[in-house]
Amino acid sequence: MIKSNKQIYVRRALLPSGWADNVLVILDDHGGIQRVIPNTQSAEQPSPFTLLPALIDTHIHGSAGADVMDATHESLNNISRFLASKGVGAFLATTVTAHHNAIERALVQVKNSQKQGVDGAEILGSYLEGPFFTAQHKGAHPQHLLHQPEKALLQRWIAVAEGSLKCVALAPEHPTSLELIPWLKSQGVRVMIGHSSADYALTQQGLNQGADGVVHCYNGMNGLHHREPGMVGAALTHDQCQVELICDGHHVHPAAINVVYRCCGERLLLITDAMRAAGMPDGEYSLGEMTVQMKNGVVRTESGSLAGSTLTLERGVSTLQQACNISFAQAWLHGSLYPAKALGIADRLGSIAPGKQANLTLCDTAGEIQATFVQGKLVFQR
Repeated sequence: MIKSNKQIYVRRALLPSGWADNVLVILDDHGGIQRVIPNTQSAEQPSPFTLLPALIDTHIHGSAGADVMDATHESLNNISRFLASKGVGAFLATTVTAHHNAIERALVQVKNSQKQGVDGAEILGSYLEGPFFTAQHKGAHPQHLLHQPEKALLQRWIAVAEGSLKCVALAPEHPTSLELIPWLKSQGVRVMIGHSSADYALTQQGLNQGADGVVHCYNGMNGLHHREPGMVGAALTHDQCQVELICDGHHVHPAAINVVYRCCGERLLLITDAMRAAGMPDGEYSLGEMTVQMKNGVVRTESGSLAGSTLTLERGVSTLQQACNISFAQAWLHGSLYPAKALGIADRLGSIAPGKQANLTLCDTAGEIQATFVQGKLVFQR
């Protein structure tokens, strides 16, 4: 698999130009890719595995019994290690609606753990999901803690995060939302719309104000109807709208996945929305301040609402491939290159090319993850 500490030689690799055979990747001393040499002639046999750009999960709450809201380095490190075992090289640590002090503790810990470093997938920053939502589509967010966005509160959280707060989700129907979207963008924060009753026109208005996309399309919003196209209709038809999708077979029907793919193309971003039950047995778990039940891998609140997922991103790739009848390579890009573009970090992550960071994944012919590299370091090997 590895010719030396700085060389990876594989039978096949997914490069920006497409598939290439007998690819030698030479790493530099700083965790980057120095050279990529396809059709390498060598006396040594290449690894039988396929080399891919590592996946990027832009919306995940937890896994392996750990949650971002635990606000501990140990939990974030456990999530990081679990993700690396699933081919993920980087992630946005996502909060849920809770009391302000609990959210703030989580944001501060994400900042600290990002600085300290973790053992698996790297932490790209935090994603604030809640409390700026409305009741009708609250999902697993406690209704009594929901409220409109407040600039002073956001200023405080941006300050304590010290540049690590990368995304804020909100419902556009709050009186303060539309005016705060361009302000958040001016602070370098990505804005996503969701857990909302907004109609087509209001969603379009939010997107035109600078919001980047919608939170887990179809879930936590009004559905698509031919006389009321709703948030889904706005997401599918707005050319700049990034569209998160949970491809786990429970949140979205395969035909509805195909609709998003056909309408959105590269705007479709695979996410997991996974919570601490991912990778764990059925049973009772906590999600923020709520107790939820996982049965047959599906997590629900007491009222029956879906409460995050137990999806892993490489399974999401497989589901997308099957639902849309597309190639494995095309499906993989929706979990690697396109999320990197959405976060504005495609110059660093999301593809295998000289000058990029060496976040790489090896899988076998069955698609099972065999190894993951983060910044050129082997962080997982089966």
